Amino acid sequence: MHWYNYIACFSAGMFLANFVPHFVHGISGDRFPTPFAHPPGKGLSSSTLNVVWALFNLVVGYILLRLGKVRSGDVLALVIFFGGIAAMSSILSLRLASKQTG
Repeated sequence: MHWYNYIACFSAGMFLANFVPHFVHGISGDRFPTPFAHPPGKGLSSSTLNVVWALFNLVVGYILLRLGKVRSGDVLALVIFFGGIAAMSSILSLRLASKQTG
């Protein structure tokens, strides 16, 4: 595989990890930060906007997953893909640790 396929693998992991919290909060009817909130990433967006943002992340993640040629036989691609998931999960946990709930 080419180097850009591995970038696509990593990015796919990041987008698919970002899909989860927005989708869960959105379908639960909860407000949650998105890039479209005021201030961006800190204010709370509606549950509907979170579902739309989640679905956008899902589509982009799927496209990058295909471009990255992630499959069970390519261990390096899978490791890089899961590295993207781990990176985004860590970033989100640190960024949202101070988020006030309720």
